[in-house]
Amino acid sequence: MVDHNRVEGSARKIGGDIKEAAGKALGDGKLEAEGKADKIKGKAQNALGGVKDALRGKDRRS
Repeated sequence: MVDHNRVEGSARKIGGDIKEAAGKALGDGKLEAEGKADKIKGKAQNALGGVKDALRGKDRRS
């Protein structure tokens, strides 16, 4: 089972990509910065989920 942080992190990263692109297209620096921040948060959350998945997998092998 995939950790929910991986799913939420991926969704947040995609949302950040969209928000950043919209900010660039509209010339809205604040929206672009929010998108970049969301992408970073999403990547971190996804990585956390990956670590949790790896730890769960290690527990199952023991």
